[in-house]
Amino acid sequence: MRPVTDLIPILDDFHKIIITTHASPDADALGSSLGLFHFLKAKGHEVQIITPTDYPNFISWLPGNDQVLQFNSTNDDLILEMIQSYALIFCLDFSDLRRIKGLADAVASSPALKVMIDHHLNPEDFDDYRLWDTSAAATAELIYDFILSVDGKKAITKDIANCLYAGIMTDTGSFRYGNTTSKVHRTVAELIDLGANVNQVSQSIYDTNTINRLRFVGFSLLEKLIVDQKRNIAYFSISEKDIQQFDLQKGDTEGLVNYGLSIKGVVMATIIKEDQGEVKLSFRSTGNFAVNKFASDHFEGGGHRNASGGISYLSLEETIEKFESLILDFKEKYG
Repeated sequence: MRPVTDLIPILDDFHKIIITTHASPDADALGSSLGLFHFLKAKGHEVQIITPTDYPNFISWLPGNDQVLQFNSTNDDLILEMIQSYALIFCLDFSDLRRIKGLADAVASSPALKVMIDHHLNPEDFDDYRLWDTSAAATAELIYDFILSVDGKKAITKDIANCLYAGIMTDTGSFRYGNTTSKVHRTVAELIDLGANVNQVSQSIYDTNTINRLRFVGFSLLEKLIVDQKRNIAYFSISEKDIQQFDLQKGDTEGLVNYGLSIKGVVMATIIKEDQGEVKLSFRSTGNFAVNKFASDHFEGGGHRNASGGISYLSLEETIEKFESLILDFKEKYG
């Protein structure tokens, strides 16, 4: 594959372009997609964002959200036809086609030029152009760099700035995680200068709790939090019954894992959650404890050293039992 800078002359001519991102998009995935969408539309291209699944309401305010197509049974034929007929496909915030679920085969077989922009480890070799940097805190940071390399700061509108700021803010844990570099601070300072509304973005993402979600958080801390003080590991187990009891919506369990990690001395925290016949796991860690390797070794997952996800096809109870057996030597193997 070629560096993404080789794509710049191609973008001088009109193209029909698809932007896609991973299933269950977060603020970095959707913010990066919408930031790039606004930039490419301004250059005169026909652009369509396609997501493999839906996403939480707390990011649906992002400018341009109403232009996003979600892949589902009512429009799958239309979307699959678009994937085969468009000239370029930008693949953002993922580097493994399995992350886009039902879109994977169509993207793999499409004759379109494929462009990967991502910061996750171990990329697959499916792309023609690539901007891949694991030192980047967020894909939104890379989109900012890409736009600057094509057209400079003058191309960054207020909408683009807000979208990219949202992605960087969330993937750095509001600039608390270890991936918050001096470059991150310089980038977000420039985004603020270019129109990002820090207060609006933060409130729209973090200050939109429902009463049910707050009650669920309290219930989880009181009833569902397990702390292995000997091994400095905390975890929550959330059943579908729990989700139904509080009428949780997509994204309502986001951030719960951070309560476990906030306990003094804890080096790894996990949510183990039933989700429509699967069990999904979300891992967070501190320092050099590599939850991405833990997820890859045992739960068909991956991600970043301190923030990763995985999946289990066992029952919730069996998954908990497996997890509890694996953490016995977690610090020795993954520290």
